[in-house]
Amino acid sequence: MVIEVMEQNFEQEVLKSELSVLVDFWAPWCGPCRIVSPVIDKISGDYSYKFKFCKINVDEAQKTALEYGIVSIPNLMFFRDGKKVDEIVGAVPEATLRPKIEALL
Repeated sequence: MVIEVMEQNFEQEVLKSELSVLVDFWAPWCGPCRIVSPVIDKISGDYSYKFKFCKINVDEAQKTALEYGIVSIPNLMFFRDGKKVDEIVGAVPEATLRPKIEALL
């Protein structure tokens, strides 16, 4: 399951999460975002209760996007214990995402 977050609950859902988190910084007009979204949806089902998956619309959360230096989307950012630990910019296949997730379990 992928949770849609906003600026108001980003800290609670991502930074204070007990689980490691993948945050998909995206926008509805972004073609590559529409490619990677179903991949994340699929993977999220395999890691339920072990890893958290969130997405945040950069058009609606410009302050958060600026804070994390988002200049290109999709930007997949990985958090552990409230800190950014890794990121992938651009649409990537499942085979690229799974090892990153496994490393943070």
